[in-house]
Amino acid sequence: MSLLATKPLSRIIAESEGGAHSLKRTLGPMSLVALGIGAIIGAGLFSLTGIAAAENAGPAIALSFLIAAIGCAFAGLCYSEFSTMIPIAGSAYTYAYATMGEFLAWVIGWDLVLEYAVGAATVSISWSAYVVSLLHDWGINLPPYLVASPWQPVQLPNGELVHGLVNLPAVFIICVISILLMIGIRESASVNAVVVVIKVAVVLVFIGVGIWFVKGSNYVPFIPENTGRFGEFGWSGVLRAAGVIFFAYIGFDAVSTAAQEAQEPQKNMPIGIIGSLIVCTILYVAFAVVLTGLANYKEFKGMAAPVAVAIAYTPYLWLQPLIKLAIIAGFTSVILVMLLGQSRVFFSMSRDGLLPAIFSDIHPKFRTPWRSNILFMVFVSLFSAFAPISVVGHMTSIGTLLAFVIVCAGILVMRRTQPDAPRPFRTPWVPVVPVLGILVNFAMMYGLGWENWARLVGWLIIGLCIYFSYSRHHSRLHRSHAAPNVRS
Repeated sequence: MSLLATKPLSRIIAESEGGAHSLKRTLGPMSLVALGIGAIIGAGLFSLTGIAAAENAGPAIALSFLIAAIGCAFAGLCYSEFSTMIPIAGSAYTYAYATMGEFLAWVIGWDLVLEYAVGAATVSISWSAYVVSLLHDWGINLPPYLVASPWQPVQLPNGELVHGLVNLPAVFIICVISILLMIGIRESASVNAVVVVIKVAVVLVFIGVGIWFVKGSNYVPFIPENTGRFGEFGWSGVLRAAGVIFFAYIGFDAVSTAAQEAQEPQKNMPIGIIGSLIVCTILYVAFAVVLTGLANYKEFKGMAAPVAVAIAYTPYLWLQPLIKLAIIAGFTSVILVMLLGQSRVFFSMSRDGLLPAIFSDIHPKFRTPWRSNILFMVFVSLFSAFAPISVVGHMTSIGTLLAFVIVCAGILVMRRTQPDAPRPFRTPWVPVVPVLGILVNFAMMYGLGWENWARLVGWLIIGLCIYFSYSRHHSRLHRSHAAPNVRS
């Protein structure tokens, strides 16, 4: 069988309906929008914004958010078309299987581990930093060697930098969220909806209060002069920062992983994807402007909790613990959606035979892929415990961008190969929108630098070894093609 053999749409839909491997459709349009906002507003906003401003763009981080939003808009329109044509768990993996064949489907499915699993680890590290900061405000100081990885120094209240051994708070939250996801999607969505209301309220309070204490001098220069190296300030820094904080936008495509659990997906999926993207883009740009106006961007260097630095420049210090508490709750919802998305992608890959059956084993009572949740609880916990946030954050960004490039390309392929297939939502201005999506997202991938490209290539090589040693031989599509030849 050719590596480019595709899986027919009719077969994808038929295999998803009924049986022991079916998921429960319980999510309405507002739940999907909340799911997207729950994933979008998180580490990218509250943590990576400060890091990208300090290392790459300065106050021009607001422009980086706009560039990233443009790339997201193109990809979001493409995701919306696919999610209504193929309302199945698996997101970009399933779309690639239907358009570009099993091999590229495997590549994107493996790549999505960087987006969802490693993304959850990134957020858990930020969650841990804010928990440590909040507990310090309350007079509780956790041992520094238990709250950070060996490769990420921790700044003590006295200014001393020390290295940790393991990040236990990050491991704790991964385990708690994984257990919640095992219990059920309805319960998980309800918890997420409450947290999203709190999180959006916090962002609005920060913007509304902070704007009165912005110092114009902090915006000068708005685009700091380039240091002579690509990506360190100047316009190249704005581009690299867009690639770094692109991680902040991955929530809208996480919505597509829940398509098989959505009510009326043909109608509600575009609402969830595009609606959450619009709301969050507006909040992001306003947040970045206020953050870099309250404190000089240089003060955010190496800080996983930049909001705490900015709030210190207002007289409302009593807001600090409240905002930190809400941010912690917000991070929790991001982790929930990322782990949800990861388990659903591997659920689809397992159902296709590309991964062991354990990843599509549904709990008889809760109707969730509980064994997959357990395995990812262990895997993600290891990253959370030992990886520095800058490394896992960049890995997540480049993995996400690759997924977006492939989805945009998939629209071009599907319009040519299956022009008459039903499309409840159609991406406008094809081929302009998908082509621009490919170009903008690839440009941001380029801006992330060769180190992150090397990590991506290394990760994909590992995935290819697994594909050719296991997945190709167990593929249900491969077996269905081989069966007639065996009988003859």
